Amino acid sequence: MAKPLAPSTPVSPGDDGDLTPGHSRGVSRPGRRFAPRSFSLKRMSPAVLITLLGVLAVLSIVLFMTIDLRGNLSYALTRRGIRVGAMLVVAVAVGLSTLMFQTVTSNRILTPSIMGFDALYILIQTALVFTLGSSTLLTASPSLKFAVEVGLMVVFSGLLYRWLFTGGNGSLHLMLLVGIVIGTLFRGFSSLLQRLMEPSEYIVLQDLFFASFNQVDPVLLGISAVVVALVAAVAWRLRKSFDVLALGRETAINLGVDHRRIVTLVLVLCSVLVAVSTALVGPVTFFGLLVVSLAYQTVRKFSHAALIPIVCLLGVITLVGGQLVLERVFGFATALSVIIEFAGGLLFLYLLLKGSLK
Repeated sequence: MAKPLAPSTPVSPGDDGDLTPGHSRGVSRPGRRFAPRSFSLKRMSPAVLITLLGVLAVLSIVLFMTIDLRGNLSYALTRRGIRVGAMLVVAVAVGLSTLMFQTVTSNRILTPSIMGFDALYILIQTALVFTLGSSTLLTASPSLKFAVEVGLMVVFSGLLYRWLFTGGNGSLHLMLLVGIVIGTLFRGFSSLLQRLMEPSEYIVLQDLFFASFNQVDPVLLGISAVVVALVAAVAWRLRKSFDVLALGRETAINLGVDHRRIVTLVLVLCSVLVAVSTALVGPVTFFGLLVVSLAYQTVRKFSHAALIPIVCLLGVITLVGGQLVLERVFGFATALSVIIEFAGGLLFLYLLLKGSLK
């Protein structure tokens, strides 16, 4: 007579892959289906993700340069090439400066623009027009004007923000408060000078307050590209130090990093990048916050060896692809900078309400 089989031990629904007594690996459980793994960019390796973003960036550039290309091809390609070059410079400069700024301040909401850099640019432009006149500003050498603007922004911002982030007792709320106060002060003083101007000079000045990629001087573009490339090379050499700085001031000091020297150097680099970008095309306040937040959402490990190229590529895709969609789909219905500022402003408010601050 055959011996009856012993009843099997039930398996709880929460067990995934753990074998319990009385069950073999070949036994299937009725009603149990394995759902396919959903697609996620975070499951990609950094090399694959960078390659994918690089292909999208190149595709955006090629489409922007070739779609609806008519008339004098040499002239059209030259004009589009200058615009694409300006977008590349701004994407790298703003994205990289925001990433470094957030690293040294140990939070993911502060950007150089939010801390008052754009307000400083508006104040410099207003002061130059108020003291020298719009005619002098328009007839001045573009290279000289560019050098003066960049020099003033770098020196003033470096002296102004160095003490705020090199101390050991600075808090996020203090940084936000100081940035808001400084930005309000600069904008208030700029508004006072603008009210004392002639209406004709104010009209000339108003065109400088919005970012534009349509009227970029090729000489200034070349100078800006060289400066941004040099700063990006320095930032790449410091990528391992950035990983340590992201752990916090005390941890970085305990691991042997000269915190004060590195933070001072990073603030100078951020000042140069923001000054070059703003002087080239105008202020873009929330663009850096937008692309850096997207980069953090797509990587698994917050290593700056992966974050730096990802942020730059996302910036290129956002600017070039956004401009392409704006021109070919919406027909220049609005400026790209307005859409970027709107989306970045909503993201800034979302981060504040979510409380995802370090």
